[in-house]
Amino acid sequence: MINKLQAITGASNVLTGADVGRYSHDFTHSYNWTPLAVVRPGSTTEVAEIVKLANETGTPVVPVSGNTGLAGGAQAEGAIMVSLERMNRIREIRPNARLAIVEAGAILSDIRSAVEDHGLVFPLTFGAQGSAMIGGNLATNAGGSNVLRYGNTRDLTLGIEVVLPDGSVMDLMSELHKDNSGYNLKHLMIGSEGTLGIITGAVLKLMPKPRAYATAMVAAPSLDGALTLLNRLQEATGGAVEAFEFMPRSYVEQHLKVVKGSREPFDAPHDVNILVEVGATSPRDTEPGPDGRTPVSSHLETVLEELFTHGDVLDAVVAQNEAQRREMWARREAAAEVTLSRPPVQNNDIAVPLDKVATFLERADAMLTRIDPGAQPMVVSHLGDGNVHYAIWPKTQDPDTMNRLMEGVEGIVLELGGSFSAEHGIGTTKLPSMARRKNKVAMAAMRAIKAALDPNGIMNPGKVLPKD
Repeated sequence: MINKLQAITGASNVLTGADVGRYSHDFTHSYNWTPLAVVRPGSTTEVAEIVKLANETGTPVVPVSGNTGLAGGAQAEGAIMVSLERMNRIREIRPNARLAIVEAGAILSDIRSAVEDHGLVFPLTFGAQGSAMIGGNLATNAGGSNVLRYGNTRDLTLGIEVVLPDGSVMDLMSELHKDNSGYNLKHLMIGSEGTLGIITGAVLKLMPKPRAYATAMVAAPSLDGALTLLNRLQEATGGAVEAFEFMPRSYVEQHLKVVKGSREPFDAPHDVNILVEVGATSPRDTEPGPDGRTPVSSHLETVLEELFTHGDVLDAVVAQNEAQRREMWARREAAAEVTLSRPPVQNNDIAVPLDKVATFLERADAMLTRIDPGAQPMVVSHLGDGNVHYAIWPKTQDPDTMNRLMEGVEGIVLELGGSFSAEHGIGTTKLPSMARRKNKVAMAAMRAIKAALDPNGIMNPGKVLPKD
């Protein structure tokens, strides 16, 4: 098998033994495995040949991009890991059509930097963008901080190229905004976590890059009050709010402990701390006035002052320059570092309707106290789209207690009409949740699709779909 893989990609691109060390665990070191080999193809043709060989021999295949996932989706014990790191080209940027054609191994931050030179932005963004690759973003339908304005990865993709489990290549590299020719196979593949094929290329939507940002830390009297703030800002800016991120007091305190040189967001502590960012593209909103301030920033201050007068805002600090803006974002983007600072961690990535976030947190905290007294929640939230990262620092590591905590979170989420998985995917971590909570008819349909496309079960086995 190793010799055949080497014949496809060249010996230097088939790693075994000690050379697979950095591919043998996730970035949190919560999951560890030993792959048969790590293969680094340089083209879609090579990916197809690898998968065809694996299918013929019944060898499991696990694709890996930046390996920044949090749900164990890249575990690959005894499998061929297909790393797309060499397939990292940005093939084309077409400013007038506002699209970019990229290979799956292109790093997210590299894509963003490349299109910025054309006055455009690929708006997908999150803390791991410096190592996460677009193929992994597509495989998990990644979210991030700008979903409020631009949507998830699925919403930002026009077309994809996919190697199917038999080694055939499905060319869906459409550049069209409208295509009603049958089933939407693009959307089926995006978010399938490598269980139905390996995404090797994509056509991405680009947006006008904001000429100016208005960014602020805002203290709200409550989460319900924060929604009043969000809705008022959306009305005042014509829907230009790009980020609306919630950090409770407990998160701020842990951030101060963990991140050297970090500072309080306000002079006095507050329970509900919101990072707000508005992006403006029109010259009338972005040309600095005589005082050096941009109209969008001045407008944000005016709206916040009005809300402060009515008691909907308790305090606010508007960034006066790029350094202050970056400091505000650094506080939010340190979420992984803050959350993982006290292992072990049970990481729950849930979504509920916006007006039920406060109810979820109230019920979840009560459940936590009841099941594991002394356990602590560590919360950060994309509040603008209802996505809550409800991590738990348990008092005990008893497996039964840990499972009861996860079941407790699931139960509250579903009672509120939410989802136990918002943006991190299922991987292996959430297989028990899928078995307990996913609609049985939907599960049967997914299994039928998997069986039809991957009858030999080689593509990322043991992920997404729990055993019967």
